[in-house]
Amino acid sequence: MSLPEQLLLSDLLRRRVRCDQGIDHGAGAIAWMHPPVHRLLGWISKPSAFGDRRQAWRLDQLRGLSELEALVKGPGADTDLPTVDRLPTLIEAALLDRHGEMIGSVADAAVELSTGRIVHYLVSRSDPRLPGSSRWRLSPERISDQQPGQVFTELSGLDDLPLARASVRQEFLRRGRRWRDQLQEETERLRDSFQQAGDRFEERLEGWLEEEPAWDVEQRPDPIDQRVPGEAWDDWSDEPPEANPSSTRRTRQQREDQDPWL
Repeated sequence: MSLPEQLLLSDLLRRRVRCDQGIDHGAGAIAWMHPPVHRLLGWISKPSAFGDRRQAWRLDQLRGLSELEALVKGPGADTDLPTVDRLPTLIEAALLDRHGEMIGSVADAAVELSTGRIVHYLVSRSDPRLPGSSRWRLSPERISDQQPGQVFTELSGLDDLPLARASVRQEFLRRGRRWRDQLQEETERLRDSFQQAGDRFEERLEGWLEEEPAWDVEQRPDPIDQRVPGEAWDDWSDEPPEANPSSTRRTRQQREDQDPWL
């Protein structure tokens, strides 16, 4: 089986080591690395559940990977638990920010199998042994200093690192922030629309107040109606008799002259 170009250290350690003789040498226990240059040299397996006996395997002995086993070629180097405990490693080291505060721990590493170079570390905020927790990618260039059990950086927080894998909680929080931002943008857009509509209504209202009402023009009195009531019928030939007493007397006299009985 061909090897991938990169492999997570946790995927290598969870497999049982089987040599070309068909012997099972136990599951991987710990990484064998050189932290100053961020390089993985190999890994350590535990042949039996009891005792301090361990076996070290070089990375170039790896020949293939199956679902449950790591296939190696050649014998491993025998060692013991006290020696293994003195091997330097950055796995499970505390990650410190620029103020020296712990913001996470180094949980895993992505390794280039052809050279052993560590491409990036995976940082966890919670216990790295818990499944489903989020992982952030920490490149070796972001590490300013390192000591046994501690990794120093100039980070302000884990949000400065790219997210490699989000847990259910982290994904929920990220979606919640995205929905909150979208709701805020929509609220601001509606507020601007209402403001523009209010400004247009105010402009129209000011225009209406400055214009003369139409009903004032229609109800304005006609200059003819402002003449004196007694003089209104003097300018007309068809004035009513009641408005001119002399005309009334002439009409009665003409009627008496024309009536032969009178």
